[in-house]
Amino acid sequence: MEAFNHKLNTYIDSWMGPRDERVQGWLLLDNYPPTFALTLMYLLIVWLGPKYMRHRQPVSCQGLLVLYNLALTLLSFYMFYEMVSAVWHGGYNFYCQDTHSAGETDTKIINVLWWYYFSKVIEFMDTFFFILRKNNHQITFLHIYHHASMLNIWWFVMNWVPCGHSYFGASLNSFIHVLMYSYYGLSAVPAIRPYLWWKKYITQGQLIQFFLTMSQTICAVIWPCGFPRGWLFFQIFYMASLIGFFSNFYIQVSKSHPNNGSVDSLNGHANGVTPTETITHRKVRAD
Repeated sequence: MEAFNHKLNTYIDSWMGPRDERVQGWLLLDNYPPTFALTLMYLLIVWLGPKYMRHRQPVSCQGLLVLYNLALTLLSFYMFYEMVSAVWHGGYNFYCQDTHSAGETDTKIINVLWWYYFSKVIEFMDTFFFILRKNNHQITFLHIYHHASMLNIWWFVMNWVPCGHSYFGASLNSFIHVLMYSYYGLSAVPAIRPYLWWKKYITQGQLIQFFLTMSQTICAVIWPCGFPRGWLFFQIFYMASLIGFFSNFYIQVSKSHPNNGSVDSLNGHANGVTPTETITHRKVRAD
C-alpha cells in the first residue's frame, strides 16, 4: 500500500505541480487513496443500502436527525463566521486573492477550509439517513454527484490552493448550510415544523450561491492576481454544471408540485420529515 501511495502521489504531483507545504501532515491530505476509498465506500453503500432495506421497515432516526442536523448547523456557522471574519480583517481582495500574500489570514483560512473539506465526509450521512428511512426517491443522480464530487474536489483544493480565492464559494456554501441544516434539524420535531418560515428560501439560496461563486471566479480571470487560472476555469465549469443540474431538477419538481411554495431537498438534504414520509410511514414509525 505504501508503494502504491508513493506512485500515485508521484503521478499526481507530476500532473498538478508542487503541493502547498502548509498542509503537509494534515489528516487525510498527504495521500489521495483514503479520500478516494471513502468515496468508493459511499457509492457502495448507495448501491447496496437500498437493496438491504428493501424488505425491512424504515428506521426512525428522529432524535439522531435533530442532533446530526443541528451539529452541522453549528459547524457550518463556525466555518462561515471564521472565513468572513478572517477575510474582512485580513484585507482579502474580493476580485482576486492569491494563496501566498496574506500571511496570518491565509493560515486562518487554511485551517477553516480543512474543516470544510472534512465536513464533506460527514455529509455522506445525508444519504445514509435516506437509505435507513427508505426515502430512496431522494437519492437522485444530482444528490450523489454533488456529495461524491465535493469531497474529491476539496482534497485537491486543500493540497494546491487551500486559501486565497478558494474561500468564497466555501463561505457561501457554509451560510446556505446554516439555513438548510437548521431547517431540517428542527423540522424533525413535528411541533416546531409550522414555525419554520425560511424553508421556501433555501432552494433559491442554493442557486444564488452558484451564480455568485461563478461570477466572483470570473472576476479573478478578468483581473488576475496570480491565483492559478486552471483552478478558476475548473470552478467555473463545476459551478455551471451545478447550476444546470439544480435548475433542471428545480423546474421538474416545480412542475410536479405547482402549488408547493418551495421545493424540498433540492440537492437531497431533506433530513427532516418530508410530507411524503409523514403520510406513508407514520404508522410504522415509533416517533
